[in-house]
Amino acid sequence: MNAIGTIDRPHTHDPKKQAPMNPSAREPIGSATPDVTTTGANDSRQNRTREMQLIPEALARAHMQERRREAEAEHQAVRLIAARRMQRRAERVSLRARRALAMAVMQ
Repeated sequence: MNAIGTIDRPHTHDPKKQAPMNPSAREPIGSATPDVTTTGANDSRQNRTREMQLIPEALARAHMQERRREAEAEHQAVRLIAARRMQRRAERVSLRARRALAMAVMQ
């Protein structure tokens, strides 16, 4: 056989450039149904559109976008917790300063 590639992994994805599926000389006549044509194979090969080829890439991109959103949400939550902690610390310092001022005024 002089065709490069296999049925599963053709050398080219263009059905018109692929070798026709002729029965080999070694195959006995009548081994397959006589009305077998290559149109079904050509149609299925033509269904491999660019969109189908790019589906894994699109899925990976969506997965990365979701991970980025999760990371941003987590980062925002961490910043909010840190801001609340600093606010409580500032309130305690302010209360101590008021007490110290009140003690100084009382004496």
